[in-house]
Amino acid sequence: MASVGPQLASPVPAVSAALPRPVRQALSRDDLVMRAGLVLVAAWLALSVVLPLWALLAKAFEGPDGGFVGLANFAAYASSPALATSLRNSVLVASASTVICVGLAFGYAFALTRTRMPAKGLFKAVAAIPLLAPSLLPAIALVYLFGNQGLARWALFGHSVYGPIGIVIGEVFWTFPHALIIVTTALATADARLYEAAIALKASRARIFWTVTLPGARYGLVSATFVVFTLVITDFGVPKVIGGSFNVLAVDVYKQVVGQQNFRMGAVVGLVLLLPALLSFAVDRLVQGRQAALLSARAVPYEPKPDPLVDRLAFGFCLIVASAILVILGTAIFASLATYWPYNLTPSLRNYDFDNMDGGGWESYRNSLQMAGLTALFGTAIVFVGAWLVEKTRRFEAVRGLVQLLALLPLAIPGLVMGLGYIFFFVEPANPFHFLYGSMAILVICTIAHFYSVAHLTAVTALKQIDPEFESVSASLKVPLWRTFFKVTVPVCLPAILDIALYLFVNAMTTVSAVVFLYSPRTQLASIAVLNMDDAGDIAPAAAMAVMIFLTSALVRGLYGVLTRGVLARTQAWRRR
Repeated sequence: MASVGPQLASPVPAVSAALPRPVRQALSRDDLVMRAGLVLVAAWLALSVVLPLWALLAKAFEGPDGGFVGLANFAAYASSPALATSLRNSVLVASASTVICVGLAFGYAFALTRTRMPAKGLFKAVAAIPLLAPSLLPAIALVYLFGNQGLARWALFGHSVYGPIGIVIGEVFWTFPHALIIVTTALATADARLYEAAIALKASRARIFWTVTLPGARYGLVSATFVVFTLVITDFGVPKVIGGSFNVLAVDVYKQVVGQQNFRMGAVVGLVLLLPALLSFAVDRLVQGRQAALLSARAVPYEPKPDPLVDRLAFGFCLIVASAILVILGTAIFASLATYWPYNLTPSLRNYDFDNMDGGGWESYRNSLQMAGLTALFGTAIVFVGAWLVEKTRRFEAVRGLVQLLALLPLAIPGLVMGLGYIFFFVEPANPFHFLYGSMAILVICTIAHFYSVAHLTAVTALKQIDPEFESVSASLKVPLWRTFFKVTVPVCLPAILDIALYLFVNAMTTVSAVVFLYSPRTQLASIAVLNMDDAGDIAPAAAMAVMIFLTSALVRGLYGVLTRGVLARTQAWRRR
């Protein structure tokens, strides 16, 4: 028996040697085209995201003569008491706004998903209103509500709205729908068996809430917390209009660049502003990476049961929050129509005569329409094709991973920081792309880059639903790559493509921070006109322009719903049994 081992083992090397080595499959023409396209997408992201960010980093370490000075600029800014004050103020208002906003969003989302209250569709529509308006609109409305001549200045009990109180209220209004979307998604996924087990064990409502509901939504709450904190600490519009002498980091960047023309110090403050955003992004990614699936294959979807008391309380809570949103929006609209606030409140269109106002004109509104349209058109094409190349290119892992990383990078870069980086990168005469500076093209490129990440994630999510067998069958039948893309991929993903186009259009209409440093006299945008008219003291015309932005976004969203209903009914008929 001792000889059995060697006798059995000896043939193994011979068999292994006889096996042929794996032959690497030759790349087809489609593979080469997709790889070339992926390289172009990587180059696009490097040009529109990485290089401007690098230019900002380099500027922060330059001296007056352009030479490297190390940390001297940071030391000079750190020695100023303004840094500690602005940093403390930014963290204070961001923390307060986050706690209030996430708390309100959780209560609102709980009412929408866990109760049988009436008018849920109406409450969802009202909650989405702040997405359609620039952040300047709530700040202007608060001036008319609680300012020195405001309608309800008595409601603040003698406190001034110009400062942290006004900033927090305005930021909560602006960030509320962002938090609501995340928390609603978290609460919408629940296993009814957990609640049935808790009820069978005779657990109280409070115990069920703390042991089942809250743990199930904790990742959504954490994600919403970091999203809101990042949005608030990097927002420029609200504190610029209603902050008064309460300095925050975002306004410091604007003052250093526009007010003092101190670009090196502006770059330093921009990098300081980038740190909390990067930290929030990293923690959010870490938390999401640890998230486990909440619904198994055997899960039972949760269906809320009628409960008169809970339903009435939920309806009352949502009514209060929705009313607050409508009051702020209504105040801005009313102020824009008042002939001369507060002495002559007769409705008129006097404030909409933008061509006779300092800081803005109807040309800026037309520029915004043009910029938003171009952003939606080219941005949707770039984002979707880029996501398709990342998902469908065979092998080529290194470049695919690089493009995925670069596509998510804008999510952690505040718009103000990105716009500042664009100045430093494109203003250099030696840059071959210098000709873009001051043109409409640079506004479109910056806006696409600023909102690239969310659109990319939307496209990737839609593409993951398509079985790779489609591409395999097409290749085996020698169907051209472009035919499969236009005949299969685009029709299947059409809902996501249209959502991306709408997302880019609305955000291009409302953005302020990303383009505030990049416009020229002939490319001024409506959102910038709001800022300039407010600076010039024309607050009512500023409110009117902000209302025009809101009405345009709302109209486009409504037309999108009407026009796409028929298109989707035809192209998505295969989804119905």
